[in-house]
Amino acid sequence: MTPERLGLLWGITVFSGAFARLISSISGFPSVVILLLSGLFIGRSGLGLVEPLDLGEGLETIVGLLVCLVLFEGGLNLKLPEGNIRNTVLKISLIRLLISLSAGIIIAHWLAGLSWQVAGVYSAIVLATGPTVVSPLVEQIKLSSPLSEVLKAEGLVLEPIGAVLALLLLEFILGDLHGIQEVFIALMQRLGGGILIGLSSGWLLSEILKKIKNEASFGIELQVTLGFIFLVYGICEYFLPESGLPASVASGFIVGKREIIDKEKLDNLIGELAQLAITVLFPLLAADVSWGELSPLGWGGLVCVFMMMVIVRPMSISIATIGRDLALKEKIFLAWLAPRGIVTAAVASLFSIRLEQAGVLGAGRLQGLVFLTILMTVGIQGLTARPLANFLGLTEKKI
Repeated sequence: MTPERLGLLWGITVFSGAFARLISSISGFPSVVILLLSGLFIGRSGLGLVEPLDLGEGLETIVGLLVCLVLFEGGLNLKLPEGNIRNTVLKISLIRLLISLSAGIIIAHWLAGLSWQVAGVYSAIVLATGPTVVSPLVEQIKLSSPLSEVLKAEGLVLEPIGAVLALLLLEFILGDLHGIQEVFIALMQRLGGGILIGLSSGWLLSEILKKIKNEASFGIELQVTLGFIFLVYGICEYFLPESGLPASVASGFIVGKREIIDKEKLDNLIGELAQLAITVLFPLLAADVSWGELSPLGWGGLVCVFMMMVIVRPMSISIATIGRDLALKEKIFLAWLAPRGIVTAAVASLFSIRLEQAGVLGAGRLQGLVFLTILMTVGIQGLTARPLANFLGLTEKKI
């Protein structure tokens, strides 16, 4: 690919993302949906101006670095609930890991026509809600506590787990892992290793930031922070692939909990960079989806996603919240709101490429079904979240 063509690719991608943000701010429509539609418009499903595969092997690295930046920002602002509510988050994560994963495999196989193996990868990819979508929605509708904290924490806990599990199931399909026992051991190794590296690097980063006394040198603080994020990702991916995701969340969480110089300003700038990453990633990844991958799904794909929304999610939440400190109206809202986000899209795109390269049938259908899941959950649940919260009386009272 020529440098001129590469520059045009990035220019079109960034411009379409920024324009989608503008349309979203004017219309009030969820930005993620507009970003995805803009990617479909400029990509293989539309004008054909952007072909992500032209980036070659660099695509996976670029996506990984930007996703880790987004997850670091999520960990930076993560507020784990206390007491019984914290236990509720952990129980929801465990129950959804068991029920949603199993149910998703069955539904994706029977309704969307995916093979059992590819259905397993799909179910793991869409396991978690997207913090990059949930957090703006929660803030926009001014959802009251503790429900807002539960929704934010759920996504950040499950998203790295789902991504790592999806990778291991992918390796199982490709023959790199043999048996469920090896998959489980590898899952614990990568999650544990990633969290340990993240906690250590987060502590070290916060100590360095505390040593920077000169307020005028805030740009150095930001550069050091970005350097740490990317270095941690590189180390994790070199030794334990996909462990960079839990490491990013853990690192951001530690930095957010420790006293550092001008923490609020750092939060704001990292947040802006994370939003820029999302603005670039969503159109870029959606550009790789073709109507040829969406159309074969037909009604089966639509029913599959709909059942995930109205049956699997409510069933998991109802079981996980038995005997917990949540009112019925809070359980209803929690059972409804589960939009998927950027990590889901990124993992689906990268894994689809790997499956295609390995000659595994159904790679395109996997990517199409994941993006259909994102579009339906974000579009339907994003538009109905505010009316439902108002109806249930779950918004913060104005003083």
